[in-house]
Amino acid sequence: MRKLKVKNNEVAVYAVGGLGEIGKNMYCVQYQDEIVIIDCGIKFPEDELLGVDYIIPDYQFLIENQKKIKALVITHGHEDHIGGIPFFLQKLNVPIWAGPFASELIKGKLKEHNLLRTTELHELQEDTVLKFRKLSVSFFRTTHSIPDTLGIAVHTPQGTVVQTGDFKFDLTPVGNLPSPNFQKMAEIGGKDCLLLMSDSTNAERPTFTKSERFVEKSIKRIFTEIQGRIIFATFASNVYRVREACEAALEQGRKIAIFGRSMENAIEAGQKLGYLNIPEEALVDAQELHNLPANKLMILCTGSQGEPMAALSRIANGTHRQISLQPDDTVVFSSNPIPGNTVSVNNLINKLDEAGVTVIHGKVNNIHTSGHGGQEDQKLMLRLIKPKFFMPCHGEYRMQMIHAKLAEQTGIPEDNCFIMKNGDVLALTRDSARIADHFSAGDVYLNDADINDNVSSQILSDRTILASEGVVTAVATINVKKHRITAGPDTISRGFIYMRESNELIHDTNKAAFSSLLNTMKKKSHPTEKDFNNNIIDDLQEFLYQKTERSPMIVPMLIFE
Repeated sequence: MRKLKVKNNEVAVYAVGGLGEIGKNMYCVQYQDEIVIIDCGIKFPEDELLGVDYIIPDYQFLIENQKKIKALVITHGHEDHIGGIPFFLQKLNVPIWAGPFASELIKGKLKEHNLLRTTELHELQEDTVLKFRKLSVSFFRTTHSIPDTLGIAVHTPQGTVVQTGDFKFDLTPVGNLPSPNFQKMAEIGGKDCLLLMSDSTNAERPTFTKSERFVEKSIKRIFTEIQGRIIFATFASNVYRVREACEAALEQGRKIAIFGRSMENAIEAGQKLGYLNIPEEALVDAQELHNLPANKLMILCTGSQGEPMAALSRIANGTHRQISLQPDDTVVFSSNPIPGNTVSVNNLINKLDEAGVTVIHGKVNNIHTSGHGGQEDQKLMLRLIKPKFFMPCHGEYRMQMIHAKLAEQTGIPEDNCFIMKNGDVLALTRDSARIADHFSAGDVYLNDADINDNVSSQILSDRTILASEGVVTAVATINVKKHRITAGPDTISRGFIYMRESNELIHDTNKAAFSSLLNTMKKKSHPTEKDFNNNIIDDLQEFLYQKTERSPMIVPMLIFE
């Protein structure tokens, strides 16, 4: 078991994911033999991670210390905060505590992975207090782009460690939902707050983030101007935005069709908890779409981030089974691209434009506001919580740096601000803070929903070479005993050169392969299969680079008689 290099009286705070990046949020507070984990998220891969479906943290340190884990507490139900739970539970089982909406989303994930019966899942409210032998946990209400968002306060013998989760200060939430609990935040700040870990996502924006009600007005205005079908794309978990779109559609007498599994799940949870109120008679299925006039229909779907298998991408590509684009359609993107998705979103918008439909997107149309606070929100949080030490989290390095500078502006000394990396361990007492240790906290790349089906760095390297350089296969039959090549060698190219137009190069490559095999037999009286494979790979890579300045993958296919 890996033990931390901290003193017995020190509180250890560290992140397994979420520092220096957007996504993969997973933070831990440890005192002696008790650990409280905050969030368990995933990150979605960028284009260069070929064939990777999800990125999760490396849980190895927590697996080795699982007897110390008392609870996994959840700030809210976005994928970068709960998406890793099924993978985490495949390695170790811990009790989970989450707000009502996050609990419903987590239940859906657990059912999908056949983990619901074996998982201890508790629903919490803002006034819930979890008490352990040495640590306790309380909560305070925040606002974000999803219901039931909570900040978390972990109370330790040395003081309180606060994790804000994702937040902004929305004073006029839609649907008369609760606003941020300033009183409880100020109460925490009026006591002994040791450390604040705060959302850095929008640290580059020198403003307060606009209220969701601002978007509500824009959506209603835009909808009144649309005569044909509306195809409305947003994050499935942004129930507030879904609510605004549905209310605007119903005011115009439009029926609503829902597409995308995550959208269906989120709406089901929102209806169950009272965050959505869509009359049953207003919902139509795919079979009824063609029986309705275009101006009486809104299609609500996933895919606002350009995900290739989401409903909107399939509609744009003409591969959706139930929906085909019509000339008078209007597609509304009610979201901004998250980091890494800009190219995918732009490509999707281009395809829709080429199809001749109207596309509404971007800040100019006022159809999206962030769920993350800007600099003014962040400074207000710092003033309310009044921590002795500060650790910016959930953001890329430049965002963390800017957030730390904001903390200095609010009176926190520079020496009390810590820009941390995943795996760094901050050791705290009432009067001191130091980076005391570091453990391995890298990325784990997954092919699908099984944590054991992960993608190694070697596999990723091979995929990159295949995608950029192609592959050359060398086929030959060898009689090792007689030291003779009885057939071949023949080389076959895929993604490297067009063989019909490269006869001379193919001929020369065959000769190089022949020489390589002969040299292997000359150098050793009893060469092994590994000897042949290694030599032909090395020799052909060198030969082809000299000829083409490219380095395709070499795959020997040698038959031994």
